[in-house]
Parts: sequence; structure tokens; C-alpha cells
Amino acid sequence: MQRWVNQHATTHAPRTVKRDYGVLRAVMAFALDRDLIGRTPCRGTRLPSAEPVDGHLINSEELAALAEALGDFGAMAYLGATLGLRWGEVAGLRVRRLDLLRNELTVAEQIIRGKGGVSFPGPPKSRAGRRTMTMPGWLTEILAEHLHQRGLTAADGDAWVFAWPSGAHLSYSAWRKHWLRATTEAGLPAGFGFHDLRRTNATGLVSSGVDIRTAQSRLGHADVRMTLEIYARA
Repeated sequence: MQRWVNQHATTHAPRTVKRDYGVLRAVMAFALDRDLIGRTPCRGTRLPSAEPVDGHLINSEELAALAEALGDFGAMAYLGATLGLRWGEVAGLRVRRLDLLRNELTVAEQIIRGKGGVSFPGPPKSRAGRRTMTMPGWLTEILAEHLHQRGLTAADGDAWVFAWPSGAHLSYSAWRKHWLRATTEAGLPAGFGFHDLRRTNATGLVSSGVDIRTAQSRLGHADVRMTLEIYARA
């Protein structure tokens, strides 16, 4: 196993090696749990260290400019920066998951990017990914106005909050064209991605003094070590 990791690291980035090893480790854990193997070979394996990603932390003026440039998808930017939702979680929101009277939003599914760029609905990344979150009142108002513009009400519970004009769910590859245009218009750095909104939110939680467990719950991290890495960088 160590030889495989070492060889893999010669042709792939450390983060890719770590992700691929995680998949293999999960397969071995499944096999061990089903008594298909007597012990897992994924023990004591040393992985290459990955440098932390220093993405751009967006400020309120830039966020407003980005939301305006995104047009009909502007509320997606606020959800990413204010609640720290992943793109797939935002794209996977259905109307019934919004409780505008209680200022709450529930993440129960996401849009998954599959092989060949094909997108489809699926469950959250982990059990921790399914969560109900409170929202500030101003964000609730933005979402209410968005639903009004689309002609959606609580009776349209299965409808996607964000969708193509046909009503079909978003696909990342096609939606990214809108994103690239909007980030350029908003004057954001090249390479600024939707995940940078989530990173901004996570850093904001830390700087606001939010405890680790609460931050882990809101961000939907299955492993607290991911949250701790954010605290260490911030």
C-alpha cells in the first residue's frame, strides 16, 4: 500500500493522492466489515503533505457585485457565502426545503457531478451533510423574492429553487459559464470558485468565535479534522 501511494504521488498532486487513498481505504473497510478480508492493508500508510489552499476571501461589496452579475442565480452566491453551502447543495435545494416563516433551510440532497460531466440528484456527501440551518432575515427576504420572480409557492414543493428556464435542475458544466462571466464582471481574481464562498463563510465562523462543533455542524463536515484545519489556517 505504501509503495502504491509513493508511486501515485509521482504523477498526481498530494490532494489527489489523499482523495484516492480515502476511496481505497473505504473499500477496504467495507471488505473488512463483511469478513471478505482478515485485515485491512490501509494501516500506517504515510501520505504526501498538501499545502493549504489560500483562496480569495470575498468581502461584502464583492459579494453584492457578484450576486448582481449572476442575475437570476444571484441568491446562490449569498447562500454560499452566508451559509457555507457547497455548489451541489445549493443547486439541489427544493422549495419544500425552505421554511421562510422560521428562517430555516434544510440540506437533504445535492446535485452530483458524475462521469463525463453528467449531473444528477443524489444524497448529501455524508450523514453530517444533511442538516437544518437558520438564516438571517435578509437572506430569507432574498430567497422569497427569488421564488416570487420564478412564480413558485409552497405548493411547488418538489420544484428546484434554482433551475434552468425549463425547470430542470442545474448542471455544473453549463452553469459554470455563467459563473465565469459573473466573476469577471465583478472584478474577482481569476480562478475564484464557488467553493471560495464556502471558505469565506468558514473563516468568518472562526473569526466570530464560533466553537468548533457548531462550525462542524453548520459546514456539514463528517470529520472534525477538516474543521480544525480551517481553524488552524484562520
